[in-house]
Amino acid sequence: MPRHFIMESSQKENGIIPWKIHPLPKEKPLPRSGQSNGRQSCFATLKMFLVALSFAYFAKALSGSYMKSTITQLERRFDIPSYLIGVIDGSFEIGNLLVIAFVSYFGAKLHRPKMIGAGCLIMSIGTFLIAMPHFFIGRYKFETTIRSSANSTSNLSPCPASSDQTVPGAMDKPSIITSTGCEKEVGFSMWIYVFLGNVLRGIGETPVQPLGISYIDDFAREENAAFYIGCVQTIAIIGPVFGFLLGSLCARIFVDIGFVDMDSITIAPGDARWVGAWWLGYLIAGFITLLSAIPFWFLPKSLPIPDTRRNSKTFPEQSRFIKESPTEKKYDYEEPANFTEIAKDFVPSLKSLLVNPVYVLYLCVTIIQFNSLIGMVTYKPKYIEQHYGQSASKANFLIGVINIPAVALGIFSGGLLMKKLKLSVMGAAKFVLGTSLLGFVLSLFFFATGCENATVAGLTVSYQGVKQASFHEKDLFAECNSVCICSVKQWDPVCGDNGITYISPCLAGCKTLSGSGKNTVFDDCKCVAEAGSSPGNDSAVLGHCQQREDCDRVFPYFLALSVLSSFVISLGGTPGYILLMRCIKPELKSLALGFHTLATRTLAGIPAPMYFGALIDTTCLKWGNNRCGGRGACRIYDTNAYRIVYLGLTLGLRTVSYFFCFAVFVLLKRQYKHKEKSDLSNGTAEVHPLRKEESNSLNSEHLIRTVDYYTGKETRL
Repeated sequence: MPRHFIMESSQKENGIIPWKIHPLPKEKPLPRSGQSNGRQSCFATLKMFLVALSFAYFAKALSGSYMKSTITQLERRFDIPSYLIGVIDGSFEIGNLLVIAFVSYFGAKLHRPKMIGAGCLIMSIGTFLIAMPHFFIGRYKFETTIRSSANSTSNLSPCPASSDQTVPGAMDKPSIITSTGCEKEVGFSMWIYVFLGNVLRGIGETPVQPLGISYIDDFAREENAAFYIGCVQTIAIIGPVFGFLLGSLCARIFVDIGFVDMDSITIAPGDARWVGAWWLGYLIAGFITLLSAIPFWFLPKSLPIPDTRRNSKTFPEQSRFIKESPTEKKYDYEEPANFTEIAKDFVPSLKSLLVNPVYVLYLCVTIIQFNSLIGMVTYKPKYIEQHYGQSASKANFLIGVINIPAVALGIFSGGLLMKKLKLSVMGAAKFVLGTSLLGFVLSLFFFATGCENATVAGLTVSYQGVKQASFHEKDLFAECNSVCICSVKQWDPVCGDNGITYISPCLAGCKTLSGSGKNTVFDDCKCVAEAGSSPGNDSAVLGHCQQREDCDRVFPYFLALSVLSSFVISLGGTPGYILLMRCIKPELKSLALGFHTLATRTLAGIPAPMYFGALIDTTCLKWGNNRCGGRGACRIYDTNAYRIVYLGLTLGLRTVSYFFCFAVFVLLKRQYKHKEKSDLSNGTAEVHPLRKEESNSLNSEHLIRTVDYYTGKETRL
């Protein structure tokens, strides 16, 4: 191999120019080969991280969406009202709140893969803890007025006369044994363990997104980073689909399957008392999450920084409005973390973030819209069940198969449109505002896709069939059932031949019954006969009457409108992230995202399910009872009031958010004009269309926010 030389001149001395001859180090060609091998090794390790992170995203999305699908199952199993379900749902955000600020700021300086692995392990423990109450709470005992004599074919009359009972109203009073011992029963407050398990899920989920995305962003080649993030989060959108489908499957299986004789169960999946095998899905989700934790313990703390990143003067997240300081100190991932120095920089960094007006206003927009969004997503399965008379299984299936893919398609379509149209930052802002307003207008049509109340005697109609909406127990009694000593606290609906549902066979005035289990038929029902259209129709069967032709007719329109509005609103999802990322200093990106998540989950994720649930509770017409005789889960709602509360609160919050949206738009426009003037004065004016990799990266960032908020929660601007 020929020797190469470099001749280096020195200063002239006495008119003579001496030359120093240095041989070029022989190792120079070798590092290129070594760097190539290093890049191949780094690429292989990065691919392993991508696969592991994709699986972790899938696991956390699956368990989160499964939690959403079991809302009504938990409510019925633990006999708790909707606002307590909101507390349980918000406990996930409480777990995030406890650690997210520290993870976002300190996590990037520590061993990120191991922190993600520890988070997945904690998530799996929390998911298993949620399922544990099933194994200690005992068998599910639902309300029923049918009492069969043991080892006998005879049945007690559904209409006990006064001679058969001690005093009127005795059936409404809990027994002394129940009253004194119920609070000590195992399982009376078992929902607290579900609460604690969800808190652990929130703690464990915290490091997965910020540390996973930043790890890819730091060690992938600049032109590949957006593609890798897009791949990871595209796989993540499959999680909610499988989560709701798993919820649909488990909701069809009775909670105590394998331990009870199913022929003795008198309720069907569409009944308000039905509880599916909610615990089974949590065991499956916990096992999947546990598997996702394993690979991260074998991955390195850091990877070699690619040449394109090392030689680049800017970073992928470089702000268009906020330039990076040339004197900014860069953190070396190979140096040991100094917590004292890190902590000293925290307060100034946070202060710098909070004096950014665009960031603060954008934060206000997302907090308000997340309140609307989280409340809507949390109670959407329940809304479909109660409003349109669908089973929990079908409601979960429709959300998983129709709604979530529509949201994902909208996000990707929005990113594609921005790339094709080459939108600038202001163009993207106009695009997101336009699509959001269009989606809002479409959502208004939900008010036109309503159903009338189910015909329930004493609640929504009188015993003569006249429409009403009553919350008074006295309206449950009529002359036709006055000879029976009936309990108004129990819920065991029967459908009369006249098409009216009665709260119980006793309140229907039924005297005799035949058959057993689900095939039980009640005869000689005086209330049914009096309201019947023809003589001789005085029978009733178990369950609600299903004659709701208006609901069957309007339900497909509701689904179509839901898909269309979700798609349109999701089209503008990606630009919201562009505004956030472009208006902060690059070195504050992790802190900005962490604080943004902290604020939205604290002020939206925690309170929204609670006050949505509390307001929905006000529309309940008939409450069930828990074991102590207190108020349990709601059995039937005033459909019209439910629709007004649910849709009105959702759209009302979005209306308020638009005032902040316009403020962001105006302020952003001023900053953009100032930036253009600055570029012109410096001779560096240029049009800033979205680069392909930027559009894909932010598109992916917003997609995972969508997954987070349909797993809980779904992000829309």
